Amino acid sequence: MAGNNQNQFSQTLKPIMERIFQTGQLSRQEHLQLVTTFLSDYKVTDDERSQINRIFDDLQIGRLKIID
Repeated sequence: MAGNNQNQFSQTLKPIMERIFQTGQLSRQEHLQLVTTFLSDYKVTDDERSQINRIFDDLQIGRLKIID
């Protein structure tokens, strides 16, 4: 069951991250979801964790913007 939840979560997270990279923007809700995911014990792949880190790095240097 846990593996199924992880797969389902990955299917949800991937399109969100792709859209963020394409548009250069993310909502506050998406930001909160990424922070929660990153800080939780929830299993994410190394690739997903790397992409989340990239989003945070890009936010910090101004490549991405948080929108309301």
